[in-house]
Amino acid sequence: MADLIYEVHDHLAHITLNRPKQLNCFSEEMIRLWTEALEDVRDNDDVYALLLSGNGKAFCAGGDVKAMAAGDGFFESHEDISSTALARKNSLWKGIQRIPLLLEEIDKPVVAKIHGAAVGAGLDMALMCDVRIAGESASMSESYFNAGIVPGDGGAYFLPRLVGRDKALDLFWTARTLKGKEAADLGLVTHCVPDEELDTFVENYMKKILEAPQQAMRLTKRAVLQGEQSTLRASLDLISSFMGIVTELDDYRQRTSALVAKMQRKAQ
Repeated sequence: MADLIYEVHDHLAHITLNRPKQLNCFSEEMIRLWTEALEDVRDNDDVYALLLSGNGKAFCAGGDVKAMAAGDGFFESHEDISSTALARKNSLWKGIQRIPLLLEEIDKPVVAKIHGAAVGAGLDMALMCDVRIAGESASMSESYFNAGIVPGDGGAYFLPRLVGRDKALDLFWTARTLKGKEAADLGLVTHCVPDEELDTFVENYMKKILEAPQQAMRLTKRAVLQGEQSTLRASLDLISSFMGIVTELDDYRQRTSALVAKMQRKAQ
């Protein structure tokens, strides 16, 4: 069985990390399949949204600690990814870090479903998604310092944008573990639900996303992401252009007509 399963059904793409015995820690094959899957999500017009989850007891344990302890790099590989500082850097830049860079190119909704452990780079893989939905018993930790390393998968970029600089530094420096509710209170996850309701909640959430006006959803994501890096004037200029586009689409005409019909029924 492959280290990552990628499926598309009814416009929903689903990436499942599939090394349950290793708590879904990274492998060379997993990273390769992950990047290939994201390229398809980006380019495939039949895909409306992406769900990321893990098989077994954990979401993702991040780097392969056994490989790191043996001096083999951040994951087992058939290539030299550990003998020099440049080799170790390139294993990130040409491998693991391609994932956040590809996600930056995807304007479709990306949702992480978190259960069990999500630690180190495994947690950061969830942070780079648009929305994170966690079970109450999920355990999340920026555990890099436990291995004497820095957050190499984008955590230093994503975490402070979610929880603020001081809380991000606190989580990195202490490597403390958060359960689902505390993570939600901090803004680390978007929704926290009882474990037994996680599957149903995520299923209903994805259904609502798939039923939404797709072009408006994608343009709104673009506007939000670009607005974080632009001026108010540029942001308003962009969104007014997007408004001109969406008001020419069938979704606009059909949905406004439905709203008028609903108002008329209520008025009777």
